[in-house]
Amino acid sequence: MSEISETASGGVVWQSSPPGSLYDHIRVASFSIGPDGLVEQWSRRAVDLFGVTAEEARGKDPVEVFVPADLRERGHRRVREILDGKEWTGLVPFRTPGGERPHGMAEMYVMPTETETGERAALCIVVDVRALRRIETDLAASQAIFGQSPFGFLLFDTDLTVRRANRRFATVFGGDADDHRGRTVHDYLGRAEAERMTTALRKVLETGESVTDLRIVGAAPGARDRRHWSINLYRVHSGSGRPIGVAGLGIDVTRRHNAAREAASARRNLALLNQAGARIGNSLDLEATARELLDVAVPGFCDLASVDLYQGLLTGDEAPPGRWGSSHDVGYGAGSAELRRVAFASAVSGTPRGTGGGHAPDPDRPGTAPIEVGAVHRYPFNSPYAGALRTGRIRTVQGDDGDLARHTLVVPMSAHDTVVGLAQFSRAKGSEPFGERDRALAAELAARAAVCIDNARLYRREHERALILQRSLLPPGDPEAAGLDIACRYLPGTDATEVGGDWFDVIELPGHRTALVIGDVMGRGLRAAVAMGELRTAVRTLAQLDLEPAEVLSHLDEIARGLGAPIGTQQSRAHKNRGPELAEVYLATCVYAVYDPVTRRCTFANAGHLPPVLVAPGEEALLLDVPPGMPLGVGGEPFEEVEVEIPEGALLALYTDGLVESRDHPLDEGLSAFRRALTDPSRPLEDVCDRVLGSLNTGHGEDDIALLLARIQGLPAEAVGDWRLPREPRSVGRARELARAQLAAWDLDPLVDTVELLVSELVTNALRYGEGEIRLRLLRDRTLVCEVWDAGLVQPRRRRAKDTDEGGRGLQLVGLLSSSWGSRRTPRGKTVWFELALPEGGEAAEPTVEQLLSMF
Repeated sequence: MSEISETASGGVVWQSSPPGSLYDHIRVASFSIGPDGLVEQWSRRAVDLFGVTAEEARGKDPVEVFVPADLRERGHRRVREILDGKEWTGLVPFRTPGGERPHGMAEMYVMPTETETGERAALCIVVDVRALRRIETDLAASQAIFGQSPFGFLLFDTDLTVRRANRRFATVFGGDADDHRGRTVHDYLGRAEAERMTTALRKVLETGESVTDLRIVGAAPGARDRRHWSINLYRVHSGSGRPIGVAGLGIDVTRRHNAAREAASARRNLALLNQAGARIGNSLDLEATARELLDVAVPGFCDLASVDLYQGLLTGDEAPPGRWGSSHDVGYGAGSAELRRVAFASAVSGTPRGTGGGHAPDPDRPGTAPIEVGAVHRYPFNSPYAGALRTGRIRTVQGDDGDLARHTLVVPMSAHDTVVGLAQFSRAKGSEPFGERDRALAAELAARAAVCIDNARLYRREHERALILQRSLLPPGDPEAAGLDIACRYLPGTDATEVGGDWFDVIELPGHRTALVIGDVMGRGLRAAVAMGELRTAVRTLAQLDLEPAEVLSHLDEIARGLGAPIGTQQSRAHKNRGPELAEVYLATCVYAVYDPVTRRCTFANAGHLPPVLVAPGEEALLLDVPPGMPLGVGGEPFEEVEVEIPEGALLALYTDGLVESRDHPLDEGLSAFRRALTDPSRPLEDVCDRVLGSLNTGHGEDDIALLLARIQGLPAEAVGDWRLPREPRSVGRARELARAQLAAWDLDPLVDTVELLVSELVTNALRYGEGEIRLRLLRDRTLVCEVWDAGLVQPRRRRAKDTDEGGRGLQLVGLLSSSWGSRRTPRGKTVWFELALPEGGEAAEPTVEQLLSMF
């Protein structure tokens, strides 16, 4: 079949209709009846419909052949009426030849005709009723689906214009359904979304691949709110399979989108909170905690963020940074104190690194430069930033068109009603503004960080105090001693406190002797450090009495047990409701050694500590056989002494158990490794210390570590003058002569007069109040020491002489002219000594007249 179309010039063009036209679906058949009522012509469609060939049908009576027997009489009457010139349309049941039952139902249209001779004939057009009913059903279903659908429905032509729209679509976009014919997607959507839709339509039309759940965002005419649609597209074909357009079904999923966004926001917030709990506060450092907060917030929560902390907080000010309440505001300058920008983060490209990048400039001072990280600044009193600090409430700041931050939440960082700083979370242009859920999340993130920062502040304060205590209890710098080269190390058991109960000390004793002490209070932390300080102070006090090592430990044991005595009456009353309590029980181990550089002998006493290690030149390190004794604080057992002569150049090592014992290896292995690390005592002591700490497992963090190394360097014989004097008056003069000669040999002439005077006083006192033989000894090292020995047990006592007394001023003179003086007991008597500083290129200072007169 052909179609007629009209050209632009008005001409008529005949063309064939495309396959799949309506006639192909209806399949119209035709045949003609002659004046005799018999079939003359039989079309090919009639062959298909009735199943009878043209040869079989021509010349036959159609009523007799196709109509059932019970309807033939009516059929013949209808044929006669038609041949008489009457048109007729109706439904006629038919059967195939040879069948008795009707095969189908045909809708027949009979038109009278005339032959060339003027006789009456008829033309019959027949349609199978089943095909018509099928088409009607399809049309009704199509109309129901298209017209009654609750979703927007569009049918696009092959040129992507709207061929048909349903009523639901017209309800949303206005007008009647017919008004939308000929429009394109650009009439409904913005440019970007329209191009996406056009691309999808073209792809579906060309490839035949359907598109499902294409998300399109736009706004209905006259509406401001953005809507979200889910679009499904599929290609539509004719009956012959030819593409004739694209059908589009649009579903408004705005509510679903909002619900999904809320659910995603809630999941994101929960994830951020979980992440914040895991990542914020891992370090006790203020700046690091602020950076951890921003690492969580950017870009998961916002595009830009910064943290300002009070400057007083960072400098260790004891006053709280700021407090807020319902009735009045209290803080550093009521919210306008100095703050420091400690952290900044940005997910916006082009932001200057290390600066605020235009983030949150002061709105009260337009044109102000961004606040750089590390800069100290103030917020004006009337600014929202200062207001947030004063009130402790979140403020929202809207940025200008030129700002990177379009929406900013200004969140005070409060911990225990204490404001420690200010956090700012911003979203740039194009991001969704903050909602109430976002405000709550920002407050939670800031609060968590604030608690961690406040904890870090408190930790730092306590840590600094503990360090001051710890450092004050250890020898300052590198200790010095006569005849000894000393090096030491102290490592805390944990970085969290850096304080513990291990200690060592180097104490100068009279006669250029030195006390070497190392100890370990059981336990760790601040309590152990306090106990260590008490015991160390006691050791120094006892050392000044110049007691024997075993006596020192016995007194220390009594002191340690006294520290663990029950709480006194006053404290018991304060705690009467809780019953009797005991104070902290102190148990400690200690080694106390006294080294004499003249004899190169060292006397040891041990209270439950690990034995010292001695490395003689050319020999392996060995553990000294010093009786261990009981720890301090146990009581009931005496302490023993061991005297060891140490060769020149030998290395003596005192240490605590944290150096040689840990969970990773037993004590025996640690001691063996320690001894191997000391095999080369000739190296510089600092290198030996580093080698020991480097080769042993000192990073286990289980216990404190103290190490004290001393290389033996005895006083040479030429630095010692030692004489014995008979108990007779002329020994005083002899002592002066010996001292004068020895000082001259040492080139210490500036000290001759002072030494002669003081030696004369001490020898005279030994003759008057002492017993037995007198011994005079001069020692020259970093200072000059003079000692006078005798067998008497009565200790000299300095007193102030009366104006009428003829004597009693000798010891006053000794105390006035010497750097220090004293006396100590010896196994066979006592020793009185004084010490003088060596002259440094000048004459020794002579006593003034006032100093001399003060004795009278």
